[in-house]
Amino acid sequence: MSTSTTSAPPPGTQDPPPKTRHGPERPVTARRGWRRALRRDWQLYSLAVLPLLFFLVFRYLPMIGNVIAFRRFEPGGSILGERWVGLRYVRMFLTDPTFWQVFRNTLWLGGLTLVFCFPIPIVLALLLNEVRRRSLKRFVQSVSYLPHFLSVVIVAGITMQMLATDGPVNHVLDWFGHDPVRFIQEPGWFRTIYVGSEIWQTAGWGTILYLAALTTIDEDLYEAARIDGASRWRQIWHVTLPGIRPTMITLLILNIGTFLAVGFEKVLLLYNPLTYPTADVVSTYLYRAGVESNSFSYAAAIGLFEAIIGLVLVTGANQLSRRTVGTSLW
Repeated sequence: MSTSTTSAPPPGTQDPPPKTRHGPERPVTARRGWRRALRRDWQLYSLAVLPLLFFLVFRYLPMIGNVIAFRRFEPGGSILGERWVGLRYVRMFLTDPTFWQVFRNTLWLGGLTLVFCFPIPIVLALLLNEVRRRSLKRFVQSVSYLPHFLSVVIVAGITMQMLATDGPVNHVLDWFGHDPVRFIQEPGWFRTIYVGSEIWQTAGWGTILYLAALTTIDEDLYEAARIDGASRWRQIWHVTLPGIRPTMITLLILNIGTFLAVGFEKVLLLYNPLTYPTADVVSTYLYRAGVESNSFSYAAAIGLFEAIIGLVLVTGANQLSRRTVGTSLW
């Protein structure tokens, strides 16, 4: 009796896997995974509907209005402008000396705000992290957080009352034999006043993210540093700061993106015609040109220019951070 044996085909002669009309068959999990996730967690995804609608209605749809930077807009006419004028309004503000003065003021205020308001929350968070008495730590946190919950109008009102000619600051100067200083009317004092009020209002609130980032640092790293004989300052420099570096870089990139968007409300409430040489910024100039003078197309051209610069700054800071530090937003 003979038996037949089947031998395996030689290597390289096996039949290829079956193909579909559009190429190799993809796994079902990769093709339908997002649908199953949507059906399973639809309650969680539904929470994102309102934020997405907010950004769509108040952030993305208004971008269509940027077209009036290149069209002549007249109140009561078409919402997208009456006729095409090209780069007319762009040439107008590029040749306007008032705009360049306002632009320099914006750079000064934005730069000073970034230099002083960005590192102070980091320093405050590091100091609070070293406090061992919980009651003292909570008290300092509460006092430093409180100004954040005050409206800009209240902060500006307190600032103006404190620095008024007959205010507390001038009373203290009078005790030392100094003549009263007109802080609010002097252009040279505006930048100091603005940056100081920003530090007072935002420093405490900015420490929240850094304190949260400090809790994620592994305690074993501190233990290893102490075993190696590192002092407290060395531990902060080699363990604490590297541990919160991703948070620092992310916030720095976001702050650079709003470099030119200096606080409109606070500047508008604190400045006056006497302090225009140092206080007038792009946002307040846009307000006067667009709302008060009805030059909406001119204001839209300046606003588009400001947005493009902000986009370039964010992209550049993100690329620089990725190449030098290895941390970026995207």
